[in-house]
Amino acid sequence: MTKPKLWTKDFLIVSTVNFFLYFTFYLLMVAITVFASDKFHASPSQAGLASGIFVVGTLIARLFSGRSIDRIGWKKMLYIGIIFFLITTCFYFFVNNITTLLINRFLNGAAMGIGSTATGTIVASVIPNQRRGEGTGYYALSVVLAAALGPFLGMFILQHGGISVNFILCILLLALSFIVIFFLKVPKIHFTKEQLEKMKDFSFHNFFEVKAIPISIIGLLIGLGYSSILTFLSAYTKEINLVDVGSFFFIVYAAFVLASRPFTGSLFDKKGENFVMYPSFLAFAIALFVLSQTHHGLTLLIAGALVGLGYGTITSSGQAIAIKVSPKDRMGLATSTWFIFFDGGMGIGPFILGLIIPAIGYRGLYVTMAIMIFACLFLYYLLHGRKAVKKENQVVQPR
Repeated sequence: MTKPKLWTKDFLIVSTVNFFLYFTFYLLMVAITVFASDKFHASPSQAGLASGIFVVGTLIARLFSGRSIDRIGWKKMLYIGIIFFLITTCFYFFVNNITTLLINRFLNGAAMGIGSTATGTIVASVIPNQRRGEGTGYYALSVVLAAALGPFLGMFILQHGGISVNFILCILLLALSFIVIFFLKVPKIHFTKEQLEKMKDFSFHNFFEVKAIPISIIGLLIGLGYSSILTFLSAYTKEINLVDVGSFFFIVYAAFVLASRPFTGSLFDKKGENFVMYPSFLAFAIALFVLSQTHHGLTLLIAGALVGLGYGTITSSGQAIAIKVSPKDRMGLATSTWFIFFDGGMGIGPFILGLIIPAIGYRGLYVTMAIMIFACLFLYYLLHGRKAVKKENQVVQPR
């Protein structure tokens, strides 16, 4: 039996648009603190707020776009997100004080939340069920590549072209995204009048997909663990005199995600999610422990490789599970539920972990995070893993 086609025109388009969205996000993240400091003489805390308030806007937008996307329409919601993102990015040329910058950053983040919720929902509909893990894994590479290339190119542009060039590139990428969406065909899901009326209710059920919450709780803790790397790795490598090698950490991370993705996605579909998830938790926990004990550059890069194998696999597989366990007509809510929890962990992580660093230090921080991720292995079993085993057994057993 031949496998259904994965690399369709629509899959490539939505993955490309998602790459442009996240690439723009990372380009702006690199530029905005410099922009706030140079143009408005913002303090470090104000510049940090200008960077972080973007995530707040993203989270709030995900909350509302998830409940509205099925009612408004998936492709229409994507258009709204891209246009809103394009307008607010253009507005960086017109902000004249730190207050308007903060407002625009919040709106910019909201646009990102709308657009990325739409791409995540659309891609779930164009990936064949038999290749759910593999397809979601390849789609998630758009974020991985953006995270690896965006900061690098953003810093290069700041050094050689200036902030205005950074903004112009973002505008061009978003305009290109708007154009290619015209060629995207989105499967239509028809709803009854009763379903449409229920979608209008201001209830918990219309903001979150309940069936996706268990795996999303895991996503929150994984996001919290990764925020310790994203936020504090630079300071840690400076403390242990490995700054030069530290700059290659995320390159190694991205390389191992790229190398492992064809295998992990396929194993997810053939062997089930548990076959992939349990080793991934273990790899991520070991990575954090190795990071805590790092004294040499090679050890640091080994930790980066293990993060790619562990964290990189968990994020794409977790999203696939959230969609897999949810009703087909609530894929939009399942996608937004997963990202609300995951982004929430990434968002609160720097603040919470920053409070404990003075007491335990960076090495103590990474040991603590390693223990937490290892505990996630057992939490995953309780929240989802044992149920997945039962479902697999039910399929295998003859009737």
